[in-house]
Amino acid sequence: MTDPVTKKPPPILATDLDGTLIPLTAKPDEPSRATARGGSSADCPQRQALTTLRRLADADELEIIFVTGRHHESVMSVMNAVGLPSPRWIICDVGTTLLYRADHQPYLPLQSYVNHLDAIVGRFDTGQLAQALAGIDGLVLQEAEKQGRHKLSFYCNPNRIDTQIARIESKLVEIVAPYRIVSSVDPFNGDGLIDLLPLGTDKSSALTWWAEHSGYEMSRIVFAGDSGNDYAALTAGFRAILVGNADRNLARRVVEHHRQCGTEDRVYLAHSPATAGVLEGCIRFGMIEP
Repeated sequence: MTDPVTKKPPPILATDLDGTLIPLTAKPDEPSRATARGGSSADCPQRQALTTLRRLADADELEIIFVTGRHHESVMSVMNAVGLPSPRWIICDVGTTLLYRADHQPYLPLQSYVNHLDAIVGRFDTGQLAQALAGIDGLVLQEAEKQGRHKLSFYCNPNRIDTQIARIESKLVEIVAPYRIVSSVDPFNGDGLIDLLPLGTDKSSALTWWAEHSGYEMSRIVFAGDSGNDYAALTAGFRAILVGNADRNLARRVVEHHRQCGTEDRVYLAHSPATAGVLEGCIRFGMIEP
């Protein structure tokens, strides 16, 4: 009796969303501009690329993981609006939430990852942290749906981010709170954004934890990104795709990192932007047949 054929596990694409798998639009949950104008897949390279990636994911020929700063509800909204694949795994909330879905069931947080972050923060939950930072002028708590068990998020004046970070860091040292600060400027409306996360936590650390938890070698995973908050994942040991619209300074830093490490073959600078660039990179790394 011959042994049954065992299907080879599909390659893994971990990808940022905004500016990478989906183009930036005027509003965070809008479809791409071409599609919003009534364009079809025939006249939009981004839509064609997305259709191909979704077809491969649906056929279990490619495993896609979203790695995004968006909160859970925002991810669900844009998945429906743009027609994204429905992955088994989603890393969101800047790496502080790891969601899993089994057999078309609702997405649920992975408890072992929750326990991992609980062990980092100890007695300091985000409620206590918010109270400790309440006296800092100019910090405005973001909406409830943008907060999380392990993420505390504020708005601030984009021109005063550095000042606010210094004040928060001083308070974190004073109360010995095991949190780090991640800041950015919202590409849609220009708001200053400040997130407090458990020490050592970001999109890259969450993806690395997932790989170890799932038993995958990092070299089997390809990460696609476009902006500064993707730098850690682009240089963490995964193979890396920088889409054509990626920040040029980021691209130089990532390429220089891989040059110094002798891993130039692990990074690819796509010519095409966003979704089409992701597909181009997947073909370049042999994950997908041309």
